[in-house]
Amino acid sequence: MLSFVAAAIIGVAIGILSGMLGIGGGTVMVPLFRLAFGLDPLAATATSLFSIIPTSLAGLSKHLRNGTCIPRIGLICGCAGACASPLGVLAATHSPNWAVMGGTSLVIGYSSITMLRRGIAAVRAERAAAAVSPSKAAGAGADATASKAVGACAEGVKDPEGACSSIEAAHVAMTTRTVAAMIAIGLIAGFMGGYVGVGGGFIMVPLFISVLGISMREASGTSLVAVCILAVPGVIEQALLGNVHVSVGLAIAVGSMPGSILGASLVKRIPESALRLLFASFLLVVAVILVLNEVVG
Repeated sequence: MLSFVAAAIIGVAIGILSGMLGIGGGTVMVPLFRLAFGLDPLAATATSLFSIIPTSLAGLSKHLRNGTCIPRIGLICGCAGACASPLGVLAATHSPNWAVMGGTSLVIGYSSITMLRRGIAAVRAERAAAAVSPSKAAGAGADATASKAVGACAEGVKDPEGACSSIEAAHVAMTTRTVAAMIAIGLIAGFMGGYVGVGGGFIMVPLFISVLGISMREASGTSLVAVCILAVPGVIEQALLGNVHVSVGLAIAVGSMPGSILGASLVKRIPESALRLLFASFLLVVAVILVLNEVVG
């Protein structure tokens, strides 16, 4: 019982990061299961996938209410990822332990460096914007008002003339090229998610921002839409293989679900640049911890 309570408390912190950063929580769960619970790499990745689904669903419910996600993009990426996730699981079952953890570290480390560069650029852009003239600042206020109007429209509010453009149309045109990009992102995230036992958010969030051009806030929520879908086939496959530790996974989920709702609520309160830097720093720390554990262990 003491271990269950401790795991649930840790799960709250994992959930907050999940809901706030759109990562599903697997990037924390895998090293946690490996280091704190002593699970072997394959069991750690399998149990992580199991816990990711309820954690992501809880955070997603809040993102949907807040309007900080683009469901259409998440659905496309999630369905594509669901096709590739079992292949990642299959590859993991035929890989040595060091390869699974090494692959996790490399992919997470690459994502962290990419996001860190973008976070620093965002900070510089915000500082430059703060130095604009009052007239330009007023124009920026008008843009912000327009942005709020788009968000309201996405929630079903129309202007007096009945015009309403969805948030998807405002940010990403659903052309053949962009849909192909979404499918590619989903396939990559699904395979890597199945291989290293995470939801794939650590890959999707940076790609949503760099390839599709959406904000960090929307990338976080949209990632959780995809994670909820693409993790399912991998969990089923891992469960059939007997790799999922259900009791440990449930203990984490008990805390991560309310934590994820809280994290999703914080997204609107934290500056865009701070979210990017937090995401990058968090991933970098996890990658280093995984490498050190495999080298020392």
